[in-house]
Formats: sequence, C-alpha cells, structure tokens
Amino acid sequence: MITQAENSTAFKDRIKLPFTFDVNKLQEEYKALKLGSFTYYNVIPLRSPAHLVDTSLPFPPPADDYADGSWCDWMDTQELEKSPYLNEVVDFFKAKTKVTLVRLLRLAPNSTVKEHTDPTLGIEIEKSVVRLTVPIFSNEQVEFYLNDELMHMALGECWYMRLTDPHRIINNSTEERVNLTIDMIPNEWLRGVIEESQG
Repeated sequence: MITQAENSTAFKDRIKLPFTFDVNKLQEEYKALKLGSFTYYNVIPLRSPAHLVDTSLPFPPPADDYADGSWCDWMDTQELEKSPYLNEVVDFFKAKTKVTLVRLLRLAPNSTVKEHTDPTLGIEIEKSVVRLTVPIFSNEQVEFYLNDELMHMALGECWYMRLTDPHRIINNSTEERVNLTIDMIPNEWLRGVIEESQG
C-alpha cells in the first residue's frame, strides 16, 4: 500500500533542476534513430527491465511491489547504446543514483493525453520513483497542465514534477512533441537537489 512518507519534506509540484542539456545534440541523436511514423502516442525504451532487452535472461520472480525498481535488473537498449550524448545524459544520473526506466515519449500532432495520475511518481511517496523530464521537441502550441496549471518547460531543461497529481497534455501543433524521461530511485543526493532547486 502506498502511503505518505514519514517526515518527508514538502516539495512543490514542479521544480526546475539545475541541469541543462544540449538541445542540438539531443535532437540530432533523436533524428539519427530514424524512428518510423506512429499514431497518437509512441514510447521508445532507452533503458528497460533486463529480461525485456535480452530475452535470453530469465524473467524475475513476481514482486509484491514493482514501484521501487528493485524487482528486476535494468539494461540499456540498443537505441541508447548507439546514442552517445543520450548515453552521457543517462550516465550522469547513473553515477548519482539507481536509474531504472528511461524512455523517449512521442506525442503526435493534434493529439491529447487525457488527465491522469501516476501513483508512484512522487518523491513524497514511499517506495517511489522520481521521473525527470527533458523536453527535446516542443513548441508554444504544446500545453502540459499539472494540477490545472500550465507549465512552461524550455527545450533541454530538466524538470521534476509530482506526477501523482493530475496532469494532461494537449498538442495543438502540427509537429510531434518528444520528451526524454528518466526514472530513478530517490536518494539523499536527489532529494537534496530537488529541495535546493525549489527555492
């Protein structure tokens, strides 16, 4: 059962972190992947459960709780291995804490992600996973709402959002929106960065 973590710091629902990544390199490597066309929403795994990347590995035993990322080993995918700068970004966080799921999230033009919550993606939650978001392709017609308030995220910025709260996305543009998301296990370093960044 997910419960509020005891004695946790109260964090804002959105916090810009002091990391900025090279937009040109991110976009170039994304284009180099030569991903095909898609309808509505598309997910490109860059780091996934090891048994899904290497199918010769055995499936891990069933877990009582999958939220904290300890239920399996994690492995970089071929897409990440052939993307040096994306690898550099992920390795930066790997050196600080355990990185679990890493993905490129693509939202098609003129598409909407309905309002929803992600029950384990908030640092205040026990056995949580923290998801950091780095926009790679976006524009002023892409609207991300968190708690009914519009967010403004520039390309290459790195954001923590409390995604246990209601959020939705509207892409009113004629171009796809692409975000890099990096899930990780919160530790003292990450909590400190988030706390210091919220001002």
